[in-house]
Amino acid sequence: MISIPASGDRRARRDADRSRQLLQIGRALTAELDLDVLLRRILEAAREICGARYAALGVLDEDRHGLAQFLTVGEDPAMHAAVGHLPRGRGILQLLIDQPVPIRLEDVSQHPRSYGFPPGHPPMRGFLGAPVVIRDQAWGNLYLTEKRDGEDFDDEDLHSIVVLAEWAAIAIDNARLFGTSERSRVQLEHAVHSLQAARDIALALGGETELDRILSLIVTRARSLVSADSLLLWLLDGEVLHLAAHAGRATPPAGAHVPLHGSTAGAALLGGAPVRVDDVATGLSWHPAGFGLSGASSALIVPLIFRGRGLGVLSAFDHVGPVAAFSAEDERGLLAFAASAATAVATAHTVEAQRLRQTIAATEEERGRWARDLHDQTLQGLGAIKLALSAARRGDPASTDERLGVAISQLELEIGALRGIIADLRPPVLDELGLEPALRTLAAQVRERDGLAVELRLELGDRRLDPEIETIAYRVAQEALTNVVKHARAARAWMSLHASATELELTLRDDGRGFRADDSGHVGGGYGLLGMRERADIGAGALRVQSTGAGGTTVTLTLPLGRGGP
Repeated sequence: MISIPASGDRRARRDADRSRQLLQIGRALTAELDLDVLLRRILEAAREICGARYAALGVLDEDRHGLAQFLTVGEDPAMHAAVGHLPRGRGILQLLIDQPVPIRLEDVSQHPRSYGFPPGHPPMRGFLGAPVVIRDQAWGNLYLTEKRDGEDFDDEDLHSIVVLAEWAAIAIDNARLFGTSERSRVQLEHAVHSLQAARDIALALGGETELDRILSLIVTRARSLVSADSLLLWLLDGEVLHLAAHAGRATPPAGAHVPLHGSTAGAALLGGAPVRVDDVATGLSWHPAGFGLSGASSALIVPLIFRGRGLGVLSAFDHVGPVAAFSAEDERGLLAFAASAATAVATAHTVEAQRLRQTIAATEEERGRWARDLHDQTLQGLGAIKLALSAARRGDPASTDERLGVAISQLELEIGALRGIIADLRPPVLDELGLEPALRTLAAQVRERDGLAVELRLELGDRRLDPEIETIAYRVAQEALTNVVKHARAARAWMSLHASATELELTLRDDGRGFRADDSGHVGGGYGLLGMRERADIGAGALRVQSTGAGGTTVTLTLPLGRGGP
């Protein structure tokens, strides 16, 4: 015999099934952290558990007096288009906003607060509403209309939607907290990225003064900072912004430039404020296709300003990611980075100008030395020869031969002096025999002319190097010996030369009085040391100067030998 369960048993079983269903739905909702996806799932769950044809979720505005957002499920696109604008929160919807308590209606049109439906709206009778309250504050309302089986919503349906609204409140709060923490994480990462970029520029200031290298570092780090497809750096030159460096996809032509006046980049620089352009077709005065950026859609232009003076601009194009446009956060990050970049550019400009001034000064000093040598030796000697020849011309013919002989002897001395000056400028032995014979000749000249004993330990032999390397090494040795003679008050000096397969090392040491480094650890700012350092830089080498007040100075030049030579 089959036992037929009583209606009470069926209700209890149905209630138990619905409770399990609500529990499963609650677990699923609280596990979802994407707010947009979560709201859609809440609506689908509400329709499913109550058997409703339509479901909606109204999100309150900041004042909690109206609806800022209204989400629906159940309407097809044609119906949605026919209804037009979404509800703003009147009638029954306004009732739930003013009195956030659950409500069930058998016929919504019969309620005194009913506001009616717009043309094209589907017929609706049954209605359920429940507030979504987060942390004791109304956040929105959940609405259900029209049960699919044509029956009315009952108390169990109302209880279910109230429970679901509670689950929704928990899930929405979790998703919002996660979204806030995720945004904070992204902002923190962005801030750290900005600090790292600024640190790189700061390190460049301390260890790099070559303008081209600094510009390359700036565009690389700036592009990474804002995740740009391409980044261009423009420097101001008069009334024109010239393209100085670029990174990314851009392939700009040589000599690319834009005018300072009448261009968007110029406006950013003159105004001292960044410019964000979401559509370059209408927002830029010049199209980026002319600079190798065909297809670019968005831009972020930030000025480089140092102590109130505009130096140039950074132009980023197309944010790499789901959205091509740059955000306000990108703007703030690049603007902060531009401050450090402008300092680096200004410092590099200052260093270049200082180097130019020092080089010009060193050249002028060298020219002055040649002028003094020619005046004190050659010119005076030629004057003496002129006097001797004039006296021979006016004097007794019997003494003419004697006076001509004196003039010829003086002329030979001056020829020798000129040869010495020429040898200082470019010794023939360096070209004809190589570096080691030229250094031996140089040491012999110093010994004979200045009385400085120079001991040699040269290991190059007749091996020839790249002519530029030989010239650099010879000039450094020549200048170092000149410094010893003029300043060191030394009795002896030692010169060594060693060449491996990859490197040449020249060392000159003396027993003179030496000198102390300044507070920065730098030894010697004279033009002689400056010239030696510049020659080392030309050869991609290094110059070390070690000295103390206790006595003695050692100059060491190292040059790479990877650039050829027999």
